[in-house]
Amino acid sequence: MPILILADHDNASLKPATAHAVTAAAKLGSDIHVLVAGRNAAPAADAASRLAGVAKVLVADDAAYEHALAEPLAALLVSLAPGYGHILAAATSTGKNVLPRVAALLDVAMISDITAVVSADSFERPIYAGNAIAIVQSADPVKILTVRTTAFEAAGSGGSAPIEPVAAVADPGLSGFVSAELSKSERPELTSARIVVSGGRGMQSGENFPLLEALADTLGAAVGASRAAVDAGFVPNDYQVGQTGKIVAPDLYIAVGISGAIQHLAGMKDSKVIVAINKDEEAPIFQVADYGLVADLFKAVPELRQAL
Repeated sequence: MPILILADHDNASLKPATAHAVTAAAKLGSDIHVLVAGRNAAPAADAASRLAGVAKVLVADDAAYEHALAEPLAALLVSLAPGYGHILAAATSTGKNVLPRVAALLDVAMISDITAVVSADSFERPIYAGNAIAIVQSADPVKILTVRTTAFEAAGSGGSAPIEPVAAVADPGLSGFVSAELSKSERPELTSARIVVSGGRGMQSGENFPLLEALADTLGAAVGASRAAVDAGFVPNDYQVGQTGKIVAPDLYIAVGISGAIQHLAGMKDSKVIVAINKDEEAPIFQVADYGLVADLFKAVPELRQAL
């Protein structure tokens, strides 16, 4: 049976996470269909049709899907489920919001955050904050999966899949869109950036984060933070990297003033190169770092930026 992927998009464009989900789906060996549910989302559908490996793009164009509310999307996926053996989404806020509802409505298991496909019914996923890998096998007629995007390369372009409309289904009416407050930044998005500069409790206050932001701007990097820094109110929640934040795997991850709690390491230890700056030479972050600098960050970071 074919595979259905719920596209992650903002109507005007397709988010990179979807391309990673396509790579995961390709390992299942069946035709891949991508569902773009939104309002005036033709640009996102066109981008999905160009992804290598996609056989068909389904477009549900309705006001109910404009803001990616979980309940209307779940109802739509449930209506389409009988034709598919697997339903996937990237493990983004949208995928993690919608697919558990789909699994509950279908009365099947929810398999979250897969990092490898073992077979059509078996999948690897991290447990215990990434310290162990479980192989989960499902006998359900349809497998509901979210994909950890950092574990799969992005699918390339060059495809030319046909685009077909699908009818909207009745809105359950359990939620409604009120407003959106989005943070805007000239820097790259955290989960897709090639370089990430993160700060922790060692930054001491939010007033010191411009030090890291200046370094990030020099490197063309995104800015992240540990949970301790977010909980202390230094930076907004959307900066958080870790098990309960965003999972990143950039080419270069610079951890500044971060001790390296298990919760944080679970969100960044797959980075290609990890650089740690911390004045505590016993900090756990040095156990995973490729390069470690034991130094006062308030001296080291300006010196690093000057050298760059």
